[in-house]
Amino acid sequence: MTVSCAPYVARCFHPEKRFSWRLVGVLLVAPVLLLSLNSDACGEPPKYETMFLRSALKKYYEVGEDILYECLPGYIAMSSVVTYCEQNHSWYPIEEACYRKECKTPVLKNGEVYAPNNSFQFENAAHFFCNEGYYLSGKQAVVCHRRGDDVYWGDELPTCNKIYCNPPKRIKNGKYSNSHRTLFEYNELITFTCNPSNGPDEFSLVGDSKLICIDNNKWSSSPPQCKVVKCEYPVLEHGRMVSGINNKYSYQATVLFECFPGFYLNGSNPVFCGGNSTWEPAMPKCIRGFKPTYPTKPPVSKYPGYPEPSDRLTLEDFEELDAGIIAVIVLTLLVGLAVLCTCLYRCFQRGEKG
Repeated sequence: MTVSCAPYVARCFHPEKRFSWRLVGVLLVAPVLLLSLNSDACGEPPKYETMFLRSALKKYYEVGEDILYECLPGYIAMSSVVTYCEQNHSWYPIEEACYRKECKTPVLKNGEVYAPNNSFQFENAAHFFCNEGYYLSGKQAVVCHRRGDDVYWGDELPTCNKIYCNPPKRIKNGKYSNSHRTLFEYNELITFTCNPSNGPDEFSLVGDSKLICIDNNKWSSSPPQCKVVKCEYPVLEHGRMVSGINNKYSYQATVLFECFPGFYLNGSNPVFCGGNSTWEPAMPKCIRGFKPTYPTKPPVSKYPGYPEPSDRLTLEDFEELDAGIIAVIVLTLLVGLAVLCTCLYRCFQRGEKG
């Protein structure tokens, strides 16, 4: 029984040994087959900032298979965006094809609209400017916003309205032209005048006599005043008036001064009778001595008629010096001349002896 049983046992275990080798072979070949299949396909499609994948997402795509992209909300494309798996197992290259949606181009009557980025896409602003003679009612800049897939202007668009001015305030003792009008247009001019005075002194118009409508309800300056202006008779100690001498001095009267010999003028020259019945700038002073070569006060050349400053001594400067100072200067010059002549004479004698 033992001898006949050995061949049977061998036949029982031989099929199992042969099956195990086949399983090992299949497991070794499977990854190679899978690798071969995947090398003939494309992987995951590229991602973009302004569009998303419309087609079904898969791990692998066959050569020639195409996929479709769609724009994100608020963006738009000129045409459908499609790409496909190429023979070299890569995706056909495409760039961002979606653009921000634009708000409706604003129209500003009697004005202009400016786009700094040359576009009214959302997150961009439109700037508004009115033509001359009109003013802007509303915000000067309005931003385009996005809500979902729609775009809209964040504020109400402004308008350009025509400029008008209300009548200026009436002034005491005076009037202005076209005072019957209730409204004045842009750049329109009115003129103020003073009424005749019932007293001995006439009214002076202090301020701008002409006003212009320059902006919406805005005149070029405040209305002037009509009042009596009288400046006191100008008295300059150690000096006198040389121009503008009169009995009475009213608004804008001008006087010019000079100092007596031995004094120099320090301050503004000429001076004017101002609207507050005072001399403007302040009255100058005559100071004893000769004129310094450096300025003693801030320049007043902005006042018309004031002489140009000069650092050189003029004949007028010498005339203002007193007699004692002049005598000392002349004596010094004579002594110096005598010493020079003496030196030259001695040099000449030595030269003859030699």
